[in-house]
Amino acid sequence: SNGATRAAADGERKGQGDSRPLGLHKAALAPKTCTADRPMIPRYTRPEAAAVWSDAAKYRIWFEIEAHAADAMAELGVIPREAAAAIWARGRDAVFDPARIDEIERTTKHDVIAFLTHVAEIVGEEARFLHQGMTSSDVLDTCLAVQLARATDLLLEDVDLVLAALKRRAFEHRMTPVVGRSHGIHAEPTTFGVKLAGHYAEFVRARRRLETARAEIAVAAISGVVGTFANVDPRVEAHVAAKLGLAVEPVSTQVIPRDRHAAWFAALAVVASSVERLAVEIRHLQRTEVLEAEEPFDPGQKGSSAMPHKRNPILTENLTGLARLVRSAVIPALENVALWHERDISHSSVERGIAPDAAVHLDFALRRLAGVVERLVVYPEHMARNLDRLSGLVHSQRVLLALTQKGLSREDAYAAVQGAAMQVWRGEGAFSDRLLADPVVSGRLTGGEIEAAMDLAPHLKHVDTLFERVFGAAAVQDAAATV
Repeated sequence: SNGATRAAADGERKGQGDSRPLGLHKAALAPKTCTADRPMIPRYTRPEAAAVWSDAAKYRIWFEIEAHAADAMAELGVIPREAAAAIWARGRDAVFDPARIDEIERTTKHDVIAFLTHVAEIVGEEARFLHQGMTSSDVLDTCLAVQLARATDLLLEDVDLVLAALKRRAFEHRMTPVVGRSHGIHAEPTTFGVKLAGHYAEFVRARRRLETARAEIAVAAISGVVGTFANVDPRVEAHVAAKLGLAVEPVSTQVIPRDRHAAWFAALAVVASSVERLAVEIRHLQRTEVLEAEEPFDPGQKGSSAMPHKRNPILTENLTGLARLVRSAVIPALENVALWHERDISHSSVERGIAPDAAVHLDFALRRLAGVVERLVVYPEHMARNLDRLSGLVHSQRVLLALTQKGLSREDAYAAVQGAAMQVWRGEGAFSDRLLADPVVSGRLTGGEIEAAMDLAPHLKHVDTLFERVFGAAAVQDAAATV
């Protein structure tokens, strides 16, 4: 608790303790009741995300799996109806004590048996009808499916926040010219809105990936030892799955096949990479020499313990680091696919770590990214300055094309335009002046034609086409009507 107190104080000092809805500067601290069976870093954990992995949530799901299974068994005449009713009556509002379960497990060396023993202390004699024909994996894997589905629901909400922020800022800067860069070097003009529209389209794909991953992971298995239903009726599995909002695993051996889990972790990793791509873009744009956009810098915020002038891209650097953590789960998840025969538990210790970590870190990262985009400080005047920094070199292709239209071969046109461009790179004047001084160019193009080739308008003429592809024609028409 002392560590959590220190983290809370640290978060407040860094401006990370406020309650802005999009999570900017918010290191939400998980309360003590949301402690998972392995510790998560409070600095990067929202309470809502931590709650999915809390002991309280886990044991509640375990109980519901067992109690729903008891209901189905009662309907089938396997156990008395009164027993199923008593299980619900005494367990529905019960608080399962993690400390007591841990105490029992120190003797049993088995977590599910420890839990069932504790439930028996609460439910009483009827508890003997729990877990009829079931095996531990039926409980563990079905519970994990519920937790992964719930975690994905949070991630989908997070992505929606990112999409909303990106859409608003993209339309805000739909026609804000900015230089496009390839290899980090000035290429040709684009708009800042087009940049953001591209990221919006990527996060639309991210949302679809998460939806697909959720559907793949949300499956139950109540099939007993080696998955043959020898001692538990398949109708029990169907009932439990329906009650928990899950599908059924067609052949579960004794565990749910881990290709499903690997696909889920891979989907999160791709989404994390999309987070990082946008974060890296913002970090580059915030560099002092560029300064076309930057993270918000709040009153009282400090950038450096030594240099009072510093305004660092700490949030997007943090997002880059969190993305690395989420991606680090992929290889262990892939290695979990190849289990021995019908079951082993080599995957279990891995998933206890990577599942909450990947879900919690990506949840935090997406919320932080939404806040960064929503409050991103944009400098159109700096964009214009940088666009003109090379004295028109960004229009070299249009000059090249104009020369070919006037009958010059592409090879000769390229050589002439490149020659003039290299002079500009060396600081020997403006691009238009160097072009006019070249007899090959001036023999084909007038000064007015060179000036026309350097017009910004052609680079903007299809911006709305791109926006229509991403946001739909109606959204673009509405935006145009408000200008």
